[in-house]
Amino acid sequence: MSDVRAYGRSGPVAGPGAGRHLLVVDDDDRIRELLKEFLTREGYRVTGAAHAAAARRLVELIEFDLIVLDVMMPGESGFDLTTWIRSKAETSKTPVLLLTAKGDPDDRIEGLSRGADDYMSKPFDPRELALRIDAILRRTGGKPLTPREIKLGPAVFDMERLELSRDGKPQRLTEAEAQLLKTLAIHAHAPVERMSLSPDTADITGRAVDVQVTRLRRKLEADPKNPRYLQTVRGIGYMLAPD
Repeated sequence: MSDVRAYGRSGPVAGPGAGRHLLVVDDDDRIRELLKEFLTREGYRVTGAAHAAAARRLVELIEFDLIVLDVMMPGESGFDLTTWIRSKAETSKTPVLLLTAKGDPDDRIEGLSRGADDYMSKPFDPRELALRIDAILRRTGGKPLTPREIKLGPAVFDMERLELSRDGKPQRLTEAEAQLLKTLAIHAHAPVERMSLSPDTADITGRAVDVQVTRLRRKLEADPKNPRYLQTVRGIGYMLAPD
């Protein structure tokens, strides 16, 4: 597999992305969405931007762990955006991985001279991209990995097996509930936007997420109507607050 557009035919590769927030900037909608999907499966939280202007706004609002940045975009190029990222005190150390259709060594040198941490030419294997992201984060000192088990009072959630037990007794989870709980556990003690928790793009109201949260509370909480662990963050979404 040499093209990112073909990755969906393979299964996900286990990766240590838990708890890390990536920004993917690419004007090709299909590639951007495929990368978001793939990297989300690797355990990353992923935000996308279609051009440099949108990326600038996001970078000024959110602290990202790493930026995956296409070079050839209409308007401001990835090279220029990298220079801007490096010029800001708040983002000067944020890792940047450049993607480009150009394979010329001079372009690679240009990207690295602007402050990029790594450089990949298109087409590429998304599994290699995931490995390079992991290597950059390890080298630059990313956030610590989420532990395998999350304790929520008498309940324990196994992040790898996607299994929940309470007082030592297994609690049945639907696939949707297990994935929701995993996402919240990855971002433990931080609010997660309600709509980003919905795997169904047709669920524009977020109602399906609300239903899953209600069911999960019955399995986690001593008093589901006054949740201690799966909390509502008004105006944003939900937050998991493990012990």
